[in-house]
Amino acid sequence: MAQGGSSGISAPDFMGVALAEAESAGARGEIPVGAVIAMRGEMVIRTGNRTRELNDPTAHAEMLAIRGAGQALGSERLAGADLYVTLEPCTMCAAAISFARIRRLYFGAVDEKGGAVSSGVRFFSSPTCHHVPDLFPGMAEVESAALLRSFFRARRMP
Repeated sequence: MAQGGSSGISAPDFMGVALAEAESAGARGEIPVGAVIAMRGEMVIRTGNRTRELNDPTAHAEMLAIRGAGQALGSERLAGADLYVTLEPCTMCAAAISFARIRRLYFGAVDEKGGAVSSGVRFFSSPTCHHVPDLFPGMAEVESAALLRSFFRARRMP
């Protein structure tokens, strides 16, 4: 499942780990989304989508990463943590990111249908949003989008 522990990885490399987790998720038949939470330059957790495996609609990569980081760090608040995810978070995940007090959110591909950061409801722009992370969209956007397109194209083929 989720894994933690690593040192000396730079921000672009954290997104590379998230992409590897997305590829693993796709290989398991999950929508290929991966996430990493890092704090002070150290990887805390890495994981990918597991909604089908766990029969849990909330088992998005971001949710699993937040749960795992909270357990690993012994806190429901992840102030100072950075989240790297290959796809723009949905409303559920954006709310969890806010509630966890994630410091920075880096994401790859924009999700025009289900995203809630740059697209859709734009959760962090809501006046009722309690915490807004620093936002860094478009990191590894081309690679993230290509992985998703390839996954869905393969499922549409006869």
